[in-house]
Amino acid sequence: MIKKLFITAIICLIAIAGIQAQNNTFKQELALGASFGMNFSTVSFAQTRVNTKMKLGYNGGLTLRWNTEKNLGLQGELNFTQQGWDEQFDDPQYKYTRTINYIELPIFTHIYFGSKRFKVFVNLGPKIGYAFSESTDENLNGATPNNENTQHGIPVEKKFDWGLCGGPGIELRTGIGYFLLEGRYYYALGDIFNSRNEDYFAKSSNQVISAKITYMLPLFK
Repeated sequence: MIKKLFITAIICLIAIAGIQAQNNTFKQELALGASFGMNFSTVSFAQTRVNTKMKLGYNGGLTLRWNTEKNLGLQGELNFTQQGWDEQFDDPQYKYTRTINYIELPIFTHIYFGSKRFKVFVNLGPKIGYAFSESTDENLNGATPNNENTQHGIPVEKKFDWGLCGGPGIELRTGIGYFLLEGRYYYALGDIFNSRNEDYFAKSSNQVISAKITYMLPLFK
């Protein structure tokens, strides 16, 4: 019995030592990079139907990533992003597009797996943004082809935007830096217009599908 306990204790110590050795081989890493990509965005309206389709826009900014544990890290970004919506009319001669420019700050949990050169990852977390400008492109000239133009006369009333964002990506590590290709989906929990009982829209939230390329350089390991 004592011999079995001794052997079991030795095996446990070897296993613990092996786990510690694996943990000791991991080196925390801080990396900085820049990104550029495209957005496909729309606004989800409720209470009154507005026929919309995806609007093309652009995004870009700075990324700071800190891999704190094996397969786990934190990532923060400071981005410029174009969101908004295109309206879809029965008569194709008409158009209406609203472009809303945001400065955004996403904070992600970064989960990654793979080899030293190639990794697969998922970023998940909250995102906040601020609408600093907006513009429209339209040729309605007072026409109401879809009998609903109320939203055209309302500027963005809630400039602060917030919601949940995430998506998968791949990373290739080379001698000159890291190259990342990533897709994301953003669902806003706030609205761009007021949504009180006396307001026209009960809901007017951003929804964005984006794709981006990021180039990163490690600052230290």
